[in-house]
Parts: sequence; structure tokens; C-alpha cells
Amino acid sequence: MGKTPLPLPVPDGERETIAKRSSVGDEVYGILLSRLIALRIPPGARISIDSLARELGVSQTPIRAALIQLATEGLVTKTHLVGYSATPLPSHRQFEEIYQMRLLLEPFAAERAASEMDDAQRTELTNITAIMARLVAEDTRQAYGRFAHWDAKFHHLIALVGGGQLIADTLARLHTHMHLFRVLFHSAVTEGAIKEHAALIEALLARDGKQARKAMARHIEASRARVLPIIATLNQESGHEKPGPTGQA
Repeated sequence: MGKTPLPLPVPDGERETIAKRSSVGDEVYGILLSRLIALRIPPGARISIDSLARELGVSQTPIRAALIQLATEGLVTKTHLVGYSATPLPSHRQFEEIYQMRLLLEPFAAERAASEMDDAQRTELTNITAIMARLVAEDTRQAYGRFAHWDAKFHHLIALVGGGQLIADTLARLHTHMHLFRVLFHSAVTEGAIKEHAALIEALLARDGKQARKAMARHIEASRARVLPIIATLNQESGHEKPGPTGQA
């Protein structure tokens, strides 16, 4: 059995500080999210609450609260008598299965959402998109982590409105979006997602179900094309299973 990976040291010039004007809890969450997304805390690495509290100059309370939230998002795992660690990345095979599930459920939900979505939900979706566009413009580690967070909300809203609670919960348990952005730590990914979301929102606002289904399917296929070659390389470098033929479960 190999040793548990340790978090990468943070250069002095890159150490985050807690802004006094912001909620300490939100700031701590943002810092940990950005480190997990950027793999500065590698998959499988132990996370020391005490060390983080000393480094960030805060009590253990906001650290624990942030880790609880990150655990619900699938980025950290809590083990009894051990503590928290960064969740391992899904394998190539697991990502294939995730995309198969998404292609079955999300285009269907998008088509129904085009007719089921009310004005308040359309406004909420538009606002989420505006937030994501601002985060792309910021181009920072924390902005990238926040983008992943809002991307998950974007897809969850469409799944909930168009597919219902069961489909939304099924997709949420996959923690797809957080894992995707851990693999694809690059600004071009966010720019591609923004363009694909724009086509989807246009169809949803026009109440065009067929176009919404097509736009969602194209978005998922584009995401799949971005992530699978990279995860295959990562798996091979780490000695995990080699990928099977495309589409193989």
C-alpha cells in the first residue's frame, strides 16, 4: 500500500488571507474549494483541521463547517477515527458511466424544463449564468472553484425543474461538476461551458424543448470530449485500470 499523499506546500506569495469584510466561513470555504479543485490538496491527501486553522488564522469552527459542506459536494471524505481527506478522482470507467447517466437524464430534463420553468426560475438561471461569467473574468484559483460550485447549481436547477426531485438527487449524488473541474483546471474549460450554457439558456427562455434537449446533449458531449482523454492519462500514470472502448460500462 502506498503512502497517503500530503497536501502540496503553499508558496508564501500565494497564501490566502481571510478578508475582514467577508464572512469568515465563506472565505475559508472558498480557499479550501480552490485548493481541492486545483489539486493543491491531492486526491487522497489527509486534511489537518488544526494545521489549516493555524495557517489561516481562524478557529477550527469555520474549518469544520467548510469541510462538512465540501463533503456534501463530494470533494472531501470523512473517515471515522481518521478525519477528513480529499476524495479520490473517479476512474476513467466511472467517468464513462457518469456521462452515460447524464446523457440519459439531463437532455430529457432540459426538454421538460423549457415548458415547466416559471419566470422566477428563469430569472434564477439567468442570474447564475451572470455570476459564472463574472467569475470567468476574474481568472483566479478561487474564482475557478466558485465557477464549479455555480456550474453544479446551474445543472441542478434544470434537473429539478424538468426532471423532478428524484432525477435531480440522482445527478447530484454523482458530484459530476466538482470532479470535472478538478480534472480540467484551465480557463478554457470555463469559457467553453459559458458558450454551451448560452445556447441552452436561449432555448430554455424561448420555451423550445427540442432545442433545449439538443443543446444539453451537445454540452454534455463536449464536456465528455474534454475530460475523458485527460482522466485516461491520469489513470494510466497512477497505475489504475486502462480505459475500455468508448461507451463500455
